[in-house]
Amino acid sequence: MHLHKYEKNWLIFGIVALILFLSVVGVSAFHQGHTPSGGHMKIDPEKVNETAPFDNPGLYQREDGTYEVIMTAKAFGYDPGKVQVPAGKEITFTATSEDVVHSFSIVKTNVNMMVVPGEINHKKHTFDEPGTYLVVCNEYCGSGHHFMSTEIEVIEQ
Repeated sequence: MHLHKYEKNWLIFGIVALILFLSVVGVSAFHQGHTPSGGHMKIDPEKVNETAPFDNPGLYQREDGTYEVIMTAKAFGYDPGKVQVPAGKEITFTATSEDVVHSFSIVKTNVNMMVVPGEINHKKHTFDEPGTYLVVCNEYCGSGHHFMSTEIEVIEQ
């Protein structure tokens, strides 16, 4: 098989560009700590309100000085409806869903996670600035989807 020199050049250029692109994506994912999903904790979606820690959602301080917010997504809302968290502290958001697939996205932050029935998801974030942050659902979850939101109030401690 004979390839013209321009075909060889374009073939080499394409392969080098592909290797460069995949290398940049791989290094940036490694640098930012991205990992494949898996190892999710499981929960019975029909017994969310009876299963700890979702039987008492809210903000909790851990022994190491960090905080955890336990949230449940359900038909067109989040439980608890509003949360106050301290500024400058690491917050772990722990969420699950009772009914359908939702998302938990805090506007103007990098917090964005799927909230799937039967799975418990975690996301860590530190709020540097006090203020009110809007939490929205980015997954269409029914006719009242556009009403599904809550607020996180970040306060100085």
